[in-house]
Amino acid sequence: MNNMLRTWIKDGLWAIVFAAVVAAVIRFVVGLGAGSGLNDATPWGMWIAFKLGFVALAGGGFTLAAVVYIFHLERFRPILRRAILMALLGYGSFIVSLIFDLGLPWHIYMPIISWQHHSVMFEIAWCVMLYFSVLVLEFSPVILEHPLFKHKFFQVILHGLHKAILPLVILGIVLSTLHQSSLGALFLIMPHRVHPLWYSPWLPYLFFTSAIAAGMMALVVEGFLVERWFKRGMHFDLLERLGAWVPLPLGLYLLLRLSDLFLRGVLPGALDGSWQSILFLTEILVCGILPIGLLAIKKVRESREGLLTSAILIIAGILSQRMSLSMFAMRQSTGLDYSPSLAETLIAFGIPAAALLIYLFFAENLALLGDEIPNPQATAKLRPLWMFSQDTPGRIIFARRSGLATFAIALILPAMLNLPISDTSANAVQPAIGWETLRIDGNQTGYIVDFPHVEHQERLTEQLGSKESACATCHHLNYPDDEATSCSQCHTDYYQPISIFNHTVHQKSLGGNVSCVECHETEHVRQSAAICQDCHETMTAQEGESVFNPFASSYKDALHRRCLNCHEQKAVELDKPELALCSTCHTYYESDQLQTNLP
Repeated sequence: MNNMLRTWIKDGLWAIVFAAVVAAVIRFVVGLGAGSGLNDATPWGMWIAFKLGFVALAGGGFTLAAVVYIFHLERFRPILRRAILMALLGYGSFIVSLIFDLGLPWHIYMPIISWQHHSVMFEIAWCVMLYFSVLVLEFSPVILEHPLFKHKFFQVILHGLHKAILPLVILGIVLSTLHQSSLGALFLIMPHRVHPLWYSPWLPYLFFTSAIAAGMMALVVEGFLVERWFKRGMHFDLLERLGAWVPLPLGLYLLLRLSDLFLRGVLPGALDGSWQSILFLTEILVCGILPIGLLAIKKVRESREGLLTSAILIIAGILSQRMSLSMFAMRQSTGLDYSPSLAETLIAFGIPAAALLIYLFFAENLALLGDEIPNPQATAKLRPLWMFSQDTPGRIIFARRSGLATFAIALILPAMLNLPISDTSANAVQPAIGWETLRIDGNQTGYIVDFPHVEHQERLTEQLGSKESACATCHHLNYPDDEATSCSQCHTDYYQPISIFNHTVHQKSLGGNVSCVECHETEHVRQSAAICQDCHETMTAQEGESVFNPFASSYKDALHRRCLNCHEQKAVELDKPELALCSTCHTYYESDQLQTNLP
């Protein structure tokens, strides 16, 4: 790769980083809701998906450390430092992304002082912190070997790190194993949200085995890129051996995944023709079974094209599995669909761009590629990260990248300042239309119910003695200053219960964070909150409850519970069994005609 192309690539990476910095400032100024496409129904999005990818590609760190230090395969030592650095950057990217993803990022230290022993997130937080610290210690000798740190003090530290390397490696393997599997365990709590083809009670095992395969193949791709960039450090024979071994963890991953789907009777869903089934088959066949077959052929494996193609396919398949699990194939609430914002996208791509720049900085300044430190006459000090170029004067690089930063701010900032605030109160189902006769199409499929609203109102008023009591039969809860809140305003999801309490609106109207004591007498959790009726006297709790329930049942359950029970009761009292039939209410509506003879 010539110097001009390298310069353009570096400048392109810096441009992405500059744009991400602008987006990061906006995210922290306007908040998580306004700075991203996330909402209460979809709190996990692109950042979570990218984090899972970072961690998968970091799997080569603990794998190569085990190969060299535990199994004593010393021939892999030349690429061990690069594997450790990739793991360090992968976990560092995970932590940086997590800071953006947290609603209150300044509380990221809380797992250290507030122990929640039964939380998977607590275990993940500790494993990430500890393993990242271990990776820093494992990589520190590479830095301390630089002539800049030739003082005796640093050499004593270096000697101690060399002595402690085996315990550090063992600790790192244990921590990374726990963390990789625990990430999969996070999704065990949401079987109703994860698509059946991706959900599995064996997700902890799938995450661990796939991390080994992805980490090994990431080293293969990194080897090709290093050779292309630096004209050295390839070690093709070692990468070919990784290619020969990777079918073991990858095959185990595929076997576990397919076996679980088969045992649970979900596997036929892979052939239903939906886009999810096509994506699933692509992951399994094209990005799983095909590269295993290619790597099993020695002639293909020993060719540069065959090895690189197989590595790219395997990485793509594992990244697709993790991103599908956390974003693509995760069920969204209707009307609250998730789409990443511009700021969210820039930050997501800016983090790996920064990681690549840091990798290049270390590779150009340290003995990372299995040989001596490059350019020994220039090693009196480390070249600044913003510069790191052997050919171009620093002032020219600084001026060019300052221009890139200015351009990124001028291009991105106007769009960022017009970011809409996420509205999580939008109706997710179509409200009833009309007044005398309500036409209800809750899930917008064309199967409607003609509900004679006035007729029911008059009948219940006569039966209960007052119009107020009649209305309260169905409108069991109204918004403040609203006499007849429609069902769809609270029951905003056709299938899922939804919290109807808008914390942000209340917090802003009461004066911001200082207003917490208005509702919370003790700790700031839902269980300690005051009863809504204490402030909103006109609110009515659900029938049989003394305290308002902030969770509204699904639209389907709400309507069926209020309507079907009464219909079944009246069917017996009036001796009209047809009142309890689904077809009495549900009809199919098309082209302004009602078709009641459904198949």
